[in-house]
Amino acid sequence: MIWDSRRLVENGVRFVQLFNGAYASGGRLNWDGHSNLKPQYDIHGDILDQPVAGLLTDLKQRGLIDSTLVVFATEFGRMPMFQAGTFGRDHNLFGFTCWLAGAGVKKGFSYGATDEFGFRAEENVLTAHDFHATILYLLGLRHKELSIYHNGIQRRLTDVHGKVIREVLA
Repeated sequence: MIWDSRRLVENGVRFVQLFNGAYASGGRLNWDGHSNLKPQYDIHGDILDQPVAGLLTDLKQRGLIDSTLVVFATEFGRMPMFQAGTFGRDHNLFGFTCWLAGAGVKKGFSYGATDEFGFRAEENVLTAHDFHATILYLLGLRHKELSIYHNGIQRRLTDVHGKVIREVLA
């Protein structure tokens, strides 16, 4: 699947989405870490880690990484403490990680940090709107100028919020 995505990019496909979860990994449990966290993540780490590293290496070797934006994202993180009775962790919208690689993004760069407990973002706190505005910018779209007509009004993909995170740009 990962190598197919590189072939799609080589053949001019502009957007490729890979999804890992919801039993997408051969019937195994998914990344939803509400229960049995360690056994699930041991399986999924092995499934995901080397192929993603290989994809990035492959894109670089073929000269595609500078024109390809790779986005790893989630809708929320996980609490730093166990969820009672589950051997897992509940949702955490206050602190989590997404990452970008490739087209226009600084290499080997980290931006922002949580408190020492890992519960809440404290340094360079961003919103999902900021992340989306940055992705749109890297795709050549200006989020403040991009709107769609929905339910009788013009709406932006970043609502009325969002700023490009210039510090992560190369």
